[in-house]
Amino acid sequence: MVSYAARPLLAQTPRRLDTARPASHGTHLMNSPESKPPAPTSSAPAAPAPPSPVSELTRHSLFEDALALFSATLLIALGVAIYSRDHLLSGGMAGLAFLLHYATGYSFGKVFFVLNLPFYVLAWRKMDRAFVLKTMAAVAMLSAMTEITPQLVSFDTLHPAYAAVLGGLLMGVGFLMLFRHRASLGGIGILAFYLQESRGWKAGHIQMAVDCVIVLLALWTAPLSHVALSIGGAVMLNLILTMNHRKDRYIAS
Repeated sequence: MVSYAARPLLAQTPRRLDTARPASHGTHLMNSPESKPPAPTSSAPAAPAPPSPVSELTRHSLFEDALALFSATLLIALGVAIYSRDHLLSGGMAGLAFLLHYATGYSFGKVFFVLNLPFYVLAWRKMDRAFVLKTMAAVAMLSAMTEITPQLVSFDTLHPAYAAVLGGLLMGVGFLMLFRHRASLGGIGILAFYLQESRGWKAGHIQMAVDCVIVLLALWTAPLSHVALSIGGAVMLNLILTMNHRKDRYIAS
């Protein structure tokens, strides 16, 4: 509020006081259009936002992919050795390879490699070439490692229930590493990975459904107790995939 002594001065020189007088001397001057400085204008376009570094920072290098394939197949080969000792079964192509291995006596590695050959044609036509090449490399490495592992590792005492859980965990972690590095072990793994990438279906759910069917087929060749333990191991394996292989939790490729 302006004092009585200032009123004549305001009436004589209103424009001078509007521009020069501090705004704190009269609250009505703060809202005056003449007291506000003009908004700065610029004809230069706004600088574009920098590109997101996620795709570059999180992409796996060739060395990381190679190390992951080696580590994953090493873990899975150990799981296969544990299952073979107690005549347990897994699902997918490995489950079929186990069935033929027990029935014919041919080594698991050789049977597993041959069973995967037809799936390479489908994968080559429908999926990324890098994925197919890494999958072929993983299958070849696992076939070789399953031949070597029994000569390096032996178990004097191993309870079948513990073998089912431990083997399922080892193979589950191995599959998880392969999936996260855009690879698989062929067969059902290729189908599960393709459906997750194209339709959003969880790879663990697909793998679990197929695994349970294959393990049930083992009733023709294995005791019921071993089949039950094998189903438990398949559930353990696929729980690892279901909980950890999700797009909303993992973005690297």
